[in-house]
Amino acid sequence: MTTIFITGAAGALGSAVARAFDAAGTNTVLLGRDLARLESACGPASERRMLASADLRDAASVAAAARTAIQRFGRLDALCNIAGGFAMGTPVHATSDAQWDDLFDLNVRSLRNAVAAVVPGMLDGQGGKVVNIASGSARQGLANMGAYCASKDVVIRLTESMSAELRGQGVNVNCVLPGTIDTPENRAAMPNADRSKWVAPDALAEVILFLCSPAARAIHGAAIPCT
Repeated sequence: MTTIFITGAAGALGSAVARAFDAAGTNTVLLGRDLARLESACGPASERRMLASADLRDAASVAAAARTAIQRFGRLDALCNIAGGFAMGTPVHATSDAQWDDLFDLNVRSLRNAVAAVVPGMLDGQGGKVVNIASGSARQGLANMGAYCASKDVVIRLTESMSAELRGQGVNVNCVLPGTIDTPENRAAMPNADRSKWVAPDALAEVILFLCSPAARAIHGAAIPCT
């Protein structure tokens, strides 16, 4: 049975992705920092669902979760790097080291640590899938969002690099570029926005489900807009 490793599973998108794979009948390994929040968002642990607490900024923490998952399920067939973060900032010349480091930790270091923990196990001849979350904002710099836009652009470049490195070993690596995702947090922050242009988490989850399926075997290094 296929096993999917999902980071950021307690969030609006992560929990939607977890539900999609659960409905598809796969095993899921759901990562978050708070087990109680994970259980509230995704349901309790079960025969096919493993909940794991890990700090994605800490490579050892993520590696330990991956080892435990492999011991339980045998291997990890796909990695969905859903965890990340957004924050409006200041002009680039006024952005503090703390602001810069925080967004790069959330959006880049977390991805790198998950990849380091999971991808080596995919290089056993059976291959695998990796799906990263970039952003529509990665395609163009926006005022007061320099650190965020830069961090998400790095996600695209890492996706392309990983694809070039791993394609010959049977691993597909792609990313999606969502617009504004329709979450309770975004509704509260932008009460007057036109939500008809937002992306539903369940719709985005279906794209991610497809990219982890055999039907996506010919897609490599793609950055797919989802709006």
